[in-house]
Amino acid sequence: MKKILVPIDFSKPSEYAAKMAAQIAKKTNATVYLIHLIELPKGVVDMGAGSRFSIPESMLYLRKVREKVLDFKEGIFSDAMDVKYFIKLNNPFEGIQKYADKIDADIIIMGSKGHSEFEEMIIGSNTEKVVRSSKRPVIVVKKDSKKFKLKNLVFASNFKEENKEVFGKFVDFANTFNSKVHLLKVNTPANFQGTSEAKQKVKEFTQDFDLKKYKINIYSDVSVEKGIQNFSREVNADLIALSTHGRSGLAHLFTGSVTKNLSKNALKPMLTIKV
Repeated sequence: MKKILVPIDFSKPSEYAAKMAAQIAKKTNATVYLIHLIELPKGVVDMGAGSRFSIPESMLYLRKVREKVLDFKEGIFSDAMDVKYFIKLNNPFEGIQKYADKIDADIIIMGSKGHSEFEEMIIGSNTEKVVRSSKRPVIVVKKDSKKFKLKNLVFASNFKEENKEVFGKFVDFANTFNSKVHLLKVNTPANFQGTSEAKQKVKEFTQDFDLKKYKINIYSDVSVEKGIQNFSREVNADLIALSTHGRSGLAHLFTGSVTKNLSKNALKPMLTIKV
């Protein structure tokens, strides 16, 4: 892992994401790229007749933003770390995708608020769009991990063939940090499979991968999202990993409603990788 992109808007969640990026960069010697995206009123960009903004006003505004970005950077990252920053005039969703491609980022780390439906709709939409469409792995962070580590990772899946490519990327991530991986299949009353049969399915799924430390877990609960949340708490997981697709929501593995509930309620960092 060489390049980490962190979108920042000076909010607490983006601060949490930057702190996680700092910890990962320390372990991997990666370069961190901070990007702040500005959606300016038309007059700031178009200085023609009738503009409500003058060029000096616009330059002053951008200079103030740059000062905030530098203060943000200095407050989280040490001088010894390789941290670069961009300030771009673009909407957040398009800008994040564009600059992830430009720098060829290995991973995007984003903060997310969205505890209520209203907040999810207003604030969480850009994070959701990036997760849904990004061809790069995305980590979504909702709270401050003061003692951030990646010792225990949960990979929740149905362990079907179409998820093998995603699993390969996840294995590379887990091995980078020498993590213990909890492979998790959740049994529900509506979709139940015997433990022995389920474990054999997971074994067959993983046999072609060089996963260093792992354990197979078949967990029963009333719903998939409850199972993932409860199991992750029991093993004190540092991160939950899911695969994604580009059509709806976060999870390729489960229905949109399951994933929406999980993404709202799970406070653990979530790693998503697109199928």
